[in-house]
Amino acid sequence: MVKILGISGSLRKASFNTGLMKAAASASPDGVEFGTATLHGIPLYDGDVEARDGIPEAVTALKQKIMAADGVILFTPEYNNSMPGVFKNAIDWLSRPSADIAKVFRGRHFALAGASPGNFGTILSQNAWLPVMRTLGAELWSGKRLMLPRAESLFDQDGLLTDTDASDRLRAFVKAFADFAAAKSGN
Repeated sequence: MVKILGISGSLRKASFNTGLMKAAASASPDGVEFGTATLHGIPLYDGDVEARDGIPEAVTALKQKIMAADGVILFTPEYNNSMPGVFKNAIDWLSRPSADIAKVFRGRHFALAGASPGNFGTILSQNAWLPVMRTLGAELWSGKRLMLPRAESLFDQDGLLTDTDASDRLRAFVKAFADFAAAKSGN
C-alpha cells in the first residue's frame, strides 16, 4: 500500500485547492492510502517563538504525516503570480530545526497541483516552488503537473470538483504519482 499525503495551501473554507485535494483523495486508485492535511493552526514563523516555545504542535503533527508518506502532493493556490505566503510559512516551519530538513524533505517524493481562477492555472506558483523544494532536498516528481485554470467553472459553491474532464485529469495525475512513489519507495 502506497501512502500519499495531500496538503492544501489555502485556508479558505470553500477553497478550490482544498476541493481539489479532497477530490484527489476520493479518486485514489486501489492500493493507495490518501491522507489529507491543511495549514490550519500553524502560526507565522517567528524565531523568537521557536526559541521560547519550540515547534508548534500543528507543525509537529504535519511533519509526522509527511514522514509517514511515500509521496506528498502540494495543492497550491497562486497569489500574485507566486506561492501563497501561508503555504511558504508552513514549509518554513517544517524545516525547523534545520536538522529536521533531512527527515521531512530530503529524498521524499513531492508533486505539485493546483487550481486557480486565472487563465493559466497555477503555473507561476508551481514554478515558484521549484527552488524551494530543491533547496530542501525534496525529490520533485517531474512526470506531470496538474494546473486547472478558470476554477470557478470547475467547482461548485462548496468547493466540490464537478467538472468531468478535470476529474479525469486529476485521477490520472494521482495514479501516475502514486505509481512513481510506489516504485521509488519499493511498495
